[in-house]
Amino acid sequence: MKKFFSVVLFVTAFTLVWSCSKESGQAQSGPRPVKPSSAVASQSQPADEFTYPTAPDFAVTDHNGNLLRLSDHKGKVIILDFWATWCPPCRKEIPGFVSLYEKYKDQGVEIIGIALDRQGWAVVRPFMADYNISYPIALGNQQVVMAYGGIESIPTTFVINKKGQVVDRVVGYRPVSYFESHIVRLLNE
Repeated sequence: MKKFFSVVLFVTAFTLVWSCSKESGQAQSGPRPVKPSSAVASQSQPADEFTYPTAPDFAVTDHNGNLLRLSDHKGKVIILDFWATWCPPCRKEIPGFVSLYEKYKDQGVEIIGIALDRQGWAVVRPFMADYNISYPIALGNQQVVMAYGGIESIPTTFVINKKGQVVDRVVGYRPVSYFESHIVRLLNE
């Protein structure tokens, strides 16, 4: 009987360790690039060039009442941030996004915030004023959340290149330098 419980305990511990490390790996790594097969590669796309998944388009209403579509910003580097006003890491990250937006908006960068607050604009608009958010903010809905794989933790931020491809998915706080390095690299591609 003791041996049986030891085996059950070992299997349970192994499963927990394996599943947690698997989740951690997914949370830290972005989308996996896909290397095209030589049959698919053409002269315009070398066989060693990677492609990334296309960012799902969406249409939501922004804080000014305007329709906001991701596709309207194709050709720009986009930081798409899912966040909420009550989230401490989100609050820590937003001033960096504000500074990045002011620094790079005229160079082809767009930052879009998707607020996931249940109280809606009643809490988001005052928060925007307090944090001097100048980039577009929209309220998230089930459709947008599911299009991006079901947002389970916030902040979750997607870095999208000029081709409209997701080149990175970040779960959790990152310093402004992390996103700025992506922006600089992608603007020069």
